[in-house]
Amino acid sequence: MVERSNKPGPLNPTSSTLADTATFETHSDRVKLSLPTGETAEILLHGATVISWKAGGEEKLWLSEKAVLDGSKAVRGGIPLVFPVFGKTTSGPTSALPQHGFARVSKWEVLGKSSASATSICVDFGLGSENVIVDFRKQWPFDFGLIYSVTLTPMSLETKLLVRNEGNQAFDFQTLFHTYLRVADVGNVKVLGLKGVTYRDKTQGGAEIKEEPEAVEVKGEIDRMYVQAPGEVQVEESGKTVYTVTRTEDVKDVVVWNPWENASKNMGDFGPETGYRNMICVEAGTVSEWNTLEPQTVWEGGVTVSL
Repeated sequence: MVERSNKPGPLNPTSSTLADTATFETHSDRVKLSLPTGETAEILLHGATVISWKAGGEEKLWLSEKAVLDGSKAVRGGIPLVFPVFGKTTSGPTSALPQHGFARVSKWEVLGKSSASATSICVDFGLGSENVIVDFRKQWPFDFGLIYSVTLTPMSLETKLLVRNEGNQAFDFQTLFHTYLRVADVGNVKVLGLKGVTYRDKTQGGAEIKEEPEAVEVKGEIDRMYVQAPGEVQVEESGKTVYTVTRTEDVKDVVVWNPWENASKNMGDFGPETGYRNMICVEAGTVSEWNTLEPQTVWEGGVTVSL
């Protein structure tokens, strides 16, 4: 497991009060963070998947009503964490791994709080080589440690990943924060900040296209990987900015995805049938190429979604 000089302290097995008012609660399968102003976040230990973020009395993440939360498969919705591969490969050490790797289908350990105040709380989760199932260890036989930090404030949710190579050989990896943002009607949504960026369009066989319009609009299925995107992207709905997605320097790419009607029908855990109208995935990651991590070195990156 990754060690840091300021390693978080252990969580109380039930609940704790932080800085008088910010609180967290631990349950058998999840952790809930709460601020005195009413904002909350819930994180499943399965995949360290954020399944809820509420602010202003409203849910900000989209979660399928058919999402499986019992640990038997990846969660459809919220913020699944992609590691060590994005998508599916046909060769190399990741080729035998499931779609989007094993982080989102592994059980994570709660490391504890790393910071807390009346207006902010951060809890860390850990996953190491010793925590993944034997099949995954055989398929991807590298020694690694992950620390995943979730920080809740009144106006934002930050997710940050630290990857450490704890072995004696280098490994390649990709990672992505697969964020499903909730919207009232995706037909009224525009994604701004990507003009001039080249994207790979999965709906057109991976064709590379330069984004020309000022805004990306969703009028049908969309699955685009924007390579080396600017550090900030805005999501507008009906002319109002509802989300600002800010990334750290090493998180280089942005995926914009909505399955629309036909593709969503082929997903057994997608619901309701019209749920695609209430979501837009703006996914920050480093997935357009492989990242090589040398032995005993660390990569760290994160994304903040602000209201």
